[in-house]
Amino acid sequence: RSAGDMVLNVDSDTILASDVIRKLVPKMQDPAVGAAMGQLTARNRNDSWLTRLIDMEYWLACNEERAAQARFGAVMCCCGPCAIYRRSALASLLDQYESQYFRGKPSDFGEDRHLTILMLKAGFRTEYVPSAIAATVVPNKLGPYLRQQLRWARSTFRDTLLGLRLLPNLNRFLTLDVVGQNLGPLLLALSVLTGLAQLALTGN
Repeated sequence: RSAGDMVLNVDSDTILASDVIRKLVPKMQDPAVGAAMGQLTARNRNDSWLTRLIDMEYWLACNEERAAQARFGAVMCCCGPCAIYRRSALASLLDQYESQYFRGKPSDFGEDRHLTILMLKAGFRTEYVPSAIAATVVPNKLGPYLRQQLRWARSTFRDTLLGLRLLPNLNRFLTLDVVGQNLGPLLLALSVLTGLAQLALTGN
């Protein structure tokens, strides 16, 4: 396609494989596709046990979750480190994207997930391209990792509320997937709190 039809988003700490654009652009030849993301890996994978686990987490998130969502044309979050957007679609959503509010307050986290939800609500498909590889820096200590996960969890909960009306128009698998994404962390937190309460009350 002619230059300027697409917008590539890359995080400052991400290194793209030399053929990323060549791999992503063919997916955008279909005018129904508004965005596509590549596969993420941990650039600093060998730093610690945590970075190795995060690299595994990224592989599962991309090649299990995103790959499954892409079968139905609705990747629910085209991740910021490596995503390509149709310029005309992006321009039509820019006002909504730049004025993110949640419960009446400005919201500036989870912008990649928010933009993806806006694309889907506008009727565009979102895709995943596993052969487009991007290596990004991940937290190598537990504290920064937990803060990152908290931000991402807040983004997931917020944009699930924003996208509830979208779900009936998508495949039932995607509804189940979204429900699992939101219930899983809540059930985990409830289990931890229940365990702590039992320990405090019984000492066992």
